[in-house]
Amino acid sequence: MTQATHPVGVFDSGVGGLSILQALRAELPAENFVYVADSGHAPYGERDAVHVIGRSQTITRHLLAQHHIKALVVACNTATAAAIHLLRQQYPELPIVGVEPALKPAAQLSQTRRVGVMATRGTLESAKFRVLLDALQGQADFILQPCDGLADAIERQNAIKIEALCAEYTRAIGQFGHESGQIDTLVLGCTHYPFAASELRALLGPQVQLIDSGAPVARQTQRLLKTHNALSISPTPRLQLYATGYPERLQAAARHWLQLTQPVRLLSI
Repeated sequence: MTQATHPVGVFDSGVGGLSILQALRAELPAENFVYVADSGHAPYGERDAVHVIGRSQTITRHLLAQHHIKALVVACNTATAAAIHLLRQQYPELPIVGVEPALKPAAQLSQTRRVGVMATRGTLESAKFRVLLDALQGQADFILQPCDGLADAIERQNAIKIEALCAEYTRAIGQFGHESGQIDTLVLGCTHYPFAASELRALLGPQVQLIDSGAPVARQTQRLLKTHNALSISPTPRLQLYATGYPERLQAAARHWLQLTQPVRLLSI
């Protein structure tokens, strides 16, 4: 197997990273992918950094040793914030792409210069997020909302709870609209949240812009693979799905949101 045909590894605390995988497969249709949902150790967003770092290192070691990945996508905002700098230090030859809330694009798009940010507590309290926020000081007012329980509700596909939490958290952020002082742009700062876009759209209306990170992450992955001369041209790309717990959740989510029928294998690491 040549370097170009080696798979790209993708991991998240659970099913949320499927939103990134969807964008990756659209941008890179010839690539092989291995996706790991760390559902047996989720949710990351409400756990301490030590836990998230340990799990990120364990999964990366596994993907390198067992799948010989040529690149890694950390498809989780919380894991990116807590662990990506350490992973890059430990594996300097491995192209690694992370996910961060799309504050800069949101600031550029907002007409009212008021932007809501929905994210996990772990992301919002991280040093990496604070640096990102400080760099955009004066470009827009960012209203930050930790969304405890929302990623877990999406993980479980609990429609009633998803709707209730979306209503609670958008209400807490403030008034949405296009008038002065209103919030006209909402950043979905967790990879799970695009899967609640229909509920958010119903609450906020069609005029509020919902911004996620899938497409930018996919484009950056494509750029890195091209730089490393590692783009695949496989006519029959392969996708492997693994979960460290509750494989039926990943199976159901992959079928529901991505129309994927691949079996999900249980991974004990």
